[in-house]
Amino acid sequence: MGRPPGLSVRLKLTLSYAGFLMLAGGLLLAVVWVFLLRYVPDGQFWIPGPHIPNRSDLQRAFAPRALQAMAFLLMFGLAGGWILAGRMLAPLTRITNATRKAATGSLSHRIQMEGGRDEFRELADAFDAMLEQLEAHVEEQKRFAANASHELRTPLAITQTLLEVARNDPHRDTGELVRILHAVNTRAIDLTEALLLLSRADQRTFAREEVDLSLLAEEATETLLPLAEKHGVTLETSGDVTPTLGSPALLLQMTTNLVHNAIVHNLPADGIVTVHTERRDDASVLRVENTGRRLAAELVPTLTEPFQRGTERARTDDHAGVGLGLAIVRSIVRAHEGTLDLAARPAGGLLVTVRLPRAPRAPSPSGAG
Repeated sequence: MGRPPGLSVRLKLTLSYAGFLMLAGGLLLAVVWVFLLRYVPDGQFWIPGPHIPNRSDLQRAFAPRALQAMAFLLMFGLAGGWILAGRMLAPLTRITNATRKAATGSLSHRIQMEGGRDEFRELADAFDAMLEQLEAHVEEQKRFAANASHELRTPLAITQTLLEVARNDPHRDTGELVRILHAVNTRAIDLTEALLLLSRADQRTFAREEVDLSLLAEEATETLLPLAEKHGVTLETSGDVTPTLGSPALLLQMTTNLVHNAIVHNLPADGIVTVHTERRDDASVLRVENTGRRLAAELVPTLTEPFQRGTERARTDDHAGVGLGLAIVRSIVRAHEGTLDLAARPAGGLLVTVRLPRAPRAPSPSGAG
């Protein structure tokens, strides 16, 4: 939106300094003037010299000197105000230059303002922190877009290859071809739905209501019980009522993803998945723990990155998902102002702890009617 040009802040401050100095000088001269009128006698008084002055002579001599003093104060105020305003606004100029660089896409620039902590230093530090977050977010989005493009291109390439084979070999068994195409198409649909869910969680556009995490844990384990039985995994749930505020659909998806991940990435046989909910003073906690192979410490933080499955085996597993399970969990937890902690178990496997804000206590009924 175009705006008409106005006075610069430096010029406004300069005029303010000069105006204040003129006001102070005018008040000082007014005090001197009042002093002359009140304490100098009206008649003639003796001062050593050839001429004996009176009050009128002093008044006539005072007026031009006062004007000269005011003119000097004006020039001094404008020059001094301009210099002082420039020094005071120098940090703001650095912040403005950094903002313009960021507007052109240069997010790696930092102000790094020196000196003690004042309003400009706090503004610069906050701006640097914002640039750091923006840069990390942009880099994350670039990696996500590249990974998503690769993952989406794979099923499309497979489909194209199968169709070319069918066209070149019309006598090929179509039943097997249809089965493979169905599996590839299902994977592409699952990936697309996961991407949409991830986008929805990042946008935080959902209504919040009270949700019991213990009920979500029971629903998720019941839904995934056939998968657990197929993998030879035992599901164990425990915990009391654990209320929080959020989207029931997103929180159920979060719980389901955690339990699904714990089942798939488990021991080949006799694995265990433990789902526990707990109500604490400061948070509502969901904990999902599973047995499995030992994980390297440097691998655990990367598991929440998109398309990081942790094992090569998971890429060929029919139930391994599309590599967005924990990434979706992280986005849902962030959208609910919670925290997500992943820790490798010493005996093997993973412990995932989700902490969400507790739902406020309902007001107790007052008075009996």
